[in-house]
Amino acid sequence: MKTTIALCTGLIFAAGAACADMSIALGGGWDGKSVPKGQQCTLFGGKGSTPPMTVSNLPGGTAWVYVAYNDRDYQPLSKNGGHGVIGYPVSGASADLYSVPGLKGKLPGKAKVVSAARATGKYASKGYLPPCSGGKGNRYFAVVRAVSSAGKVLEEQRVEIGRY
Repeated sequence: MKTTIALCTGLIFAAGAACADMSIALGGGWDGKSVPKGQQCTLFGGKGSTPPMTVSNLPGGTAWVYVAYNDRDYQPLSKNGGHGVIGYPVSGASADLYSVPGLKGKLPGKAKVVSAARATGKYASKGYLPPCSGGKGNRYFAVVRAVSSAGKVLEEQRVEIGRY
């Protein structure tokens, strides 16, 4: 079962308001409400991977989709990809972003670590750091960006990935 989340960024143009239409559907048991069992970090008994996503209605010129993972409730990792940023090369108007394992610097397929999680010590990761709050109810989200080959952000949307 996929959960589809479509958000309006509220872009304003000279002629009036417009609504961006990039949409994101979570897959693999992720519902945006709770982190699925086993998808937490290894410190809490999991083998977490990124949630698979389908991104539709990508803007023309999109060459990459970057996904920045964050923990809203832990300030040091609450923005700018605190839990890591993963990039996927794309072509066309939609993309299936497959799940990649947490803690790895080398990823399967053509996905790449754009920036590793900023956590340190026993929480350090070479890539994506899965939810690691120990079941304290922290809220995790991702910012999905459509990026041109020149590195320009064409559109971005936020998606809730769940509480752990």
